[in-house]
Amino acid sequence: MAEVEDTLKRIQAQHGVIGTIVVNGEGIPIRTTLDNSTSVQYAGLLHQLTMKARSAVRDIDPQNELTFLRIRSKKHEIMVAPDKEYLLIAIQNPSE
Repeated sequence: MAEVEDTLKRIQAQHGVIGTIVVNGEGIPIRTTLDNSTSVQYAGLLHQLTMKARSAVRDIDPQNELTFLRIRSKKHEIMVAPDKEYLLIAIQNPSE
């Protein structure tokens, strides 16, 4: 667990990072640096999007697997690192 803590601290220390969220397999945030309502919103929506992206990758090539998802808008850049049981979400301000 200390390794996870170190990784989260390292990500949070990066320039422009607004917050990080760890989401379980049901789309529920279990660890976050953001407020609860924001975390729940990001977790639910990004969990659904990640599952759709994972399915699309497998439909294209059943031997392939989604390893990273990056979404950039005018305000934020959202990075999702999916694992078998968890998602790690990092939100940053791309202009910083």
